[in-house]
Amino acid sequence: MEDRAPVPSPHAAKDVTEHVGYRLKRTSAALRSAMDKALREHDLTVPQYSCLELLDEQPGLSNADLARGTFVTRQSANVVLRGLKDAGLITRPATTDHGRALPVHLTPAGQERLHAARSVVYAIEERMIKSIPARRLTALLADLDTMAAALDE
Repeated sequence: MEDRAPVPSPHAAKDVTEHVGYRLKRTSAALRSAMDKALREHDLTVPQYSCLELLDEQPGLSNADLARGTFVTRQSANVVLRGLKDAGLITRPATTDHGRALPVHLTPAGQERLHAARSVVYAIEERMIKSIPARRLTALLADLDTMAAALDE
């Protein structure tokens, strides 16, 4: 077996649990777990809830837009949208007058379900951000955006 030179760490860390990527993933997993549990009470998954939020802010988004906005593939977004449509929470035409994109809209039942679910999701986010000093939140959000942009290049 050939000797390999050690790969230098991007910053001082005694083990993998001190790496930024590990901490981000741990936080993401904790948030997802809390949201999964809370949204079960509202008969929603995290991707379904995310779609409802996006559609509330931007009615008429397409499957591709929703896939990008919820960080899933187009195929997965189709499954999510099918579930929401079967539950009567969204409308989506079978055809469109122009282009290929089928605009998606919330139904009144979708608005109601979103409103109820939003309160539990926002409570989770509030619990999470209360754990850090309020004066650091703006900088944290900016740093997270900067890190994401560095990887998008």
